[in-house]
Amino acid sequence: MKVTRFTALASCMMLLAGCMLGPNYKRPELDLPTGEAADHFSIFTNVKWWEVFEDPVLNQLEADALAYNKDLQAAAARVDQARAAVGIAKADQMPSITAAAESGRAGNNEGSGQTQSTAGLSASFELDLWGKYRRLSEAARAQLLASESSRDTVRLTLTADVANNYFTLLMLDEQLLIAQRTLKARQENVRIYESRYKNGYSTEVDLKRVEANMSSVQAQERQIQLKITQTETALSVLVGKSPREIVENNVPRGKNITEVTLIPDVPENLPSDLLARRPDVRSAEGQLIAANANIGAARASYFPSIPLTASAGYASGALDSLFMGPSGVWALGGQVLAPIFEGGKIRAQNKKAEAEYQEMLASYEKTVQGAFKEAYDALAANRLSREIFESYKQQTAAMQRSYDLTKKQEDAGLIGVTDLLDVEENLLSAEMNLASARNDELAAVVNLSKALGGGWNAEGGFGPYEELVKKQQAELKK
Repeated sequence: MKVTRFTALASCMMLLAGCMLGPNYKRPELDLPTGEAADHFSIFTNVKWWEVFEDPVLNQLEADALAYNKDLQAAAARVDQARAAVGIAKADQMPSITAAAESGRAGNNEGSGQTQSTAGLSASFELDLWGKYRRLSEAARAQLLASESSRDTVRLTLTADVANNYFTLLMLDEQLLIAQRTLKARQENVRIYESRYKNGYSTEVDLKRVEANMSSVQAQERQIQLKITQTETALSVLVGKSPREIVENNVPRGKNITEVTLIPDVPENLPSDLLARRPDVRSAEGQLIAANANIGAARASYFPSIPLTASAGYASGALDSLFMGPSGVWALGGQVLAPIFEGGKIRAQNKKAEAEYQEMLASYEKTVQGAFKEAYDALAANRLSREIFESYKQQTAAMQRSYDLTKKQEDAGLIGVTDLLDVEENLLSAEMNLASARNDELAAVVNLSKALGGGWNAEGGFGPYEELVKKQQAELKK
């Protein structure tokens, strides 16, 4: 069949290749500090880094969030879009082949006639001599890398938000217990001073002071209950619960906040090689690679394009002899299309592509700056929050002892109720601060894991960043 001659010719055209215009991508040189090796921070590279807290309820909440969170589902859909765009870009480098067939009957005024049928294949293909379509394919692959990294950023932010909200909920539970315990003690104080007032052993001023103190704690308890409700609904949204489940507000609890495992301290120096793996840094570099490739595609517009067309088909006088007779024909044609005058459009497109690269370069450098700032702040918070917790722990112990002694003096009539209320207020504040400081300790670990780009090892399918870049570069050469 002569169609094979057309097919062979089209295949040869696909093998033709020329140079690619535009600069090849090279990672920008950055002034990075010399820090610890990533091995010292291995605890944060585990894709399920939240398991270090050893709370099964938190583990389940994280699993639900990864399965049902809407923002993560949208990010995954954007990855699918980018992957499809790569397929479209690759298809632009392949011949376009179409088939057509037509059948009819012609005759005289007596109604007799003969069936007329035609069928054929046609193909069009543009020689990519200047690498325009290869650059566009390179840009599409880079956008895919950026999209995958953006999805990983959403994933990392989501898991960190789930952990932080969960620990906040545990802190509020602890503070609610403190408030309820304190309120019970204040209600007992009111009962005692009401009895004293009725029997003439206390003044109305003392009674009203005790009642006001009780009301203050009662209001504080209500405020904590409101915060618990708000945190529960926020956590429900993060884990992808339905509107009915959100309204029901049935968020499970695991350990209390004092029982959650706290990891050992980590080195203070920044791991530069680890920060390069952060998904937001990967995403910014993917955008930079794409912008760099688009410069080459824009420059190719200056040069002529060479489209080729080919056709092969058969014509038959009878429908039953279609593709069987000796009437096969084929044809090949080509033309050169060179830009002559487009009113400065091509030059403007080149300037636009170069300006977009400069924008992406600035965005990439800013992202790296932000990565080191966040990591530095997180390392400092991880160290200092532990010291702050120890200080509040000592303060709470001292205030508890002070309250016990003051209460005995007040019961013995050696001091007035005002002195006791002052000590009670200070003790309540110290206990609340201690619970908050414990939450800050846990949040510091979460934020440090987020700042270091936790979750990029082989288990999660991410892999070290250098391997990703090598793989991407190999794909770009295809």
